[in-house]
Amino acid sequence: MIDSTFAHTWQAEVLAARPLILPGRQFVYPAQVEEVERGALEVMIRPASEGAFLATCALGFAGPGVPSGVWACPDPAWICVAAGGYVYLIDSREPARWHQVDYRPVTQILASAEHDLLIFSSFHSLLAWGREGKSWQTGRLSWDGVRITAIRGATLFGLGWEMNTDRELEFEVDLKTGEHRGGGYLL
Repeated sequence: MIDSTFAHTWQAEVLAARPLILPGRQFVYPAQVEEVERGALEVMIRPASEGAFLATCALGFAGPGVPSGVWACPDPAWICVAAGGYVYLIDSREPARWHQVDYRPVTQILASAEHDLLIFSSFHSLLAWGREGKSWQTGRLSWDGVRITAIRGATLFGLGWEMNTDRELEFEVDLKTGEHRGGGYLL
């Protein structure tokens, strides 16, 4: 459940349940949510410089079709936690500093060390997170369903479903800019 594609300065442990004795520091993501504990992903994070903290990450959707787990980020101090397709990017040095990926749900997470990017897929488009934060976001690639199939050189390849023909069409995304060609979203 922990992807260590990128070097990182923290350690993390996904817990089966909330610990009986809570650590001195605890953060809930997002802060304003009802019943966050129900199905939440509990992760004990140990940053390089500060004491450990518990990250309680609200669950998006239950089921195997959306990612859950922990990913290292291009910035070694940041950690990515996915809980049923809801994705939280947390600064381990300053856990009150965090971002939630706009896609609800994220359907796929791909780490590309060669391009220093974490790539998030939704049903319609892609978003890339780099060392400095959000790098780019594509326009709509599909009516319903984006699949990343490969990365070759500086190009990401994938498939997007096109409603009028009821088939998947290929698309290409420039990994430096997020500009894209093709896809299954035709007007």
